[in-house]
Amino acid sequence: MHRKARPAATSEQALYAMDRMIATAQFGQQDIARRLGLNVTDLTCLGFVIEASMAGESLVAGDLADQARLTTGAVTGVLNRLEKAGYIRRSPDPRDRRRVVVVMEETAQQRILAVYGPLYQRLDALFADYDTEEIAVLTDWFTRARELFGEAVKEIREDSRQPQ
Repeated sequence: MHRKARPAATSEQALYAMDRMIATAQFGQQDIARRLGLNVTDLTCLGFVIEASMAGESLVAGDLADQARLTTGAVTGVLNRLEKAGYIRRSPDPRDRRRVVVVMEETAQQRILAVYGPLYQRLDALFADYDTEEIAVLTDWFTRARELFGEAVKEIREDSRQPQ
């Protein structure tokens, strides 16, 4: 396969482009959440539920609180709203009846894809413009950048100094 010519770019230009993409995605999440009848925190938590479901794993409410960096009380509110909106259901953990397992409702995926679908189709078309080696580089970059973001956010969260 012949590689498509790409415009030259510096790391500064790439960083700027990434910042703009993240900003656009953040505003987009607000619109997507609203369209799904949720707020952004609820949508983020729903994303963790979807991720666990796709991995074939069960997600307990306490683990969701940890992932979302919310108190257990706040997660209870999130789960109440997600359940009322028909995206999840709660059931007792068969191994520990004190814990609650969060399960995605069968119709949730379809409802979510109705909103995200057009975006995913556009992204699929964009990825089709890249060959397999370039897709591998993009996947590696996204994976490693996510890890770096996680480390940096943890440092920021743990730094108790006030901004100057």
